[in-house]
Amino acid sequence: MDLFAEENKKSSLDGAPLAERMRPASIKEFAGQAHIVGPGKLLDGVLKKKKSPSLILWGPPGTGKTTLARIVAGACEAEFIQFSAVLSGVKEIREVIKAAGGAKARGKNTVLFVDEIHRFNKAQQDAFLHSVEDGTITLIGATTENPSFEINSPLLSRCTVLVLEALSDDAIKEILKTAIASEKGLGGQKAVIEKGVVDFMASSAHGDARSALNCLEAAFMISDFGADGVTKLVNMNSAIEAIQKKALLYDKSGEEHYNVISAFIKSMRGTDPDAALYWLARMITAGEAPLFIARRMVIFASEDIGNADPRALSVALGVKDAVDFVGMPEGFIPLAHGVSYLASAPKSNASYKAYLLALEDVKKHGSLGVPMHIRNAPTRLMKELGYGKGYKYPHDCEGAVTDDECLPDKLKGSRYYRPSDRGFEKNIAENLKKKGKL
Repeated sequence: MDLFAEENKKSSLDGAPLAERMRPASIKEFAGQAHIVGPGKLLDGVLKKKKSPSLILWGPPGTGKTTLARIVAGACEAEFIQFSAVLSGVKEIREVIKAAGGAKARGKNTVLFVDEIHRFNKAQQDAFLHSVEDGTITLIGATTENPSFEINSPLLSRCTVLVLEALSDDAIKEILKTAIASEKGLGGQKAVIEKGVVDFMASSAHGDARSALNCLEAAFMISDFGADGVTKLVNMNSAIEAIQKKALLYDKSGEEHYNVISAFIKSMRGTDPDAALYWLARMITAGEAPLFIARRMVIFASEDIGNADPRALSVALGVKDAVDFVGMPEGFIPLAHGVSYLASAPKSNASYKAYLLALEDVKKHGSLGVPMHIRNAPTRLMKELGYGKGYKYPHDCEGAVTDDECLPDKLKGSRYYRPSDRGFEKNIAENLKKKGKL
């Protein structure tokens, strides 16, 4: 059996997904990862010298790990074998290594690409050691997991680790525009893309080129033909449908259960203990589950009181425990106790609003990288990569405060939490201002 036959065939890409059809065949077509493929970088040298060390490509999905492995194999004029750690075991590894030995005897090098290499156990990873050491294969492993934890030390020491980053929106846009114009993509299919769609798809992909291309292909497939019966207009509605991020609505109409709980919450929020107690009595009389009421009170204590009275959450949790312990009918007593306290407490939703603002940036910018100086560095590899470098330990600084920026570079200076001037939160605001954090 010729294990290389399938790889050496020039198979047609007709019918293949758009992401596969648009896979770059050379580094010139590759978008992003300039820190490892740019001039003077490691992969630039590999491609020029046509010789590569064994590599571990570590990065999020859709950032080019498989593509780079193929490009390296092509530049080195080597046989390329793609191997799945999910589907293969030691037996298959030995067969591939045996075939690679035969190829080496014929003067042909072999690049063995192992996708999801972190899924291999210790014995399976150990099976690569000798063949990597003696050059029978050039191993390129791809992983989304930290190799310090997932790759055996002996194998890791024989490989160079390259860290791939989530692609920027600009890189994703470049990839999408190329797919739209290329004959391999939508170029020959008379697609018209509405303004703003590419930007929307790029920002929604969160650095994953495969996801963006899959979205573009799906949007094209569900778009309607124009009047000429040939042209397809890919508009924003098609893009949204393809991404499948519709909001899940909850229909409360006609539900007295939700009307009463709404009145209960709004009465407490409005600092009206009398109304809150009335709606509490309505719910208890109607047979509402007491722990449901207590759960809503716990949420309210954080959402609507927050740091204006930090004790409110403890009170609400105490009510929950008391009701659970005492049961009904006496459970109404701790419920009434808690409701009167929460309704009368100073109010602030600053913490709640701060989280929503932070969440907006998460949705807008996706998974931004953690600044290197505040990353944990429990392994030598991580230290060598700069993890934790320059971190200032607050307790060693005056006032236990540093000027370190703990947000990603793109969000430097962002302010989400704005304490109110009510209750204890006024003290928090004064403390933050004093320390230059507000």
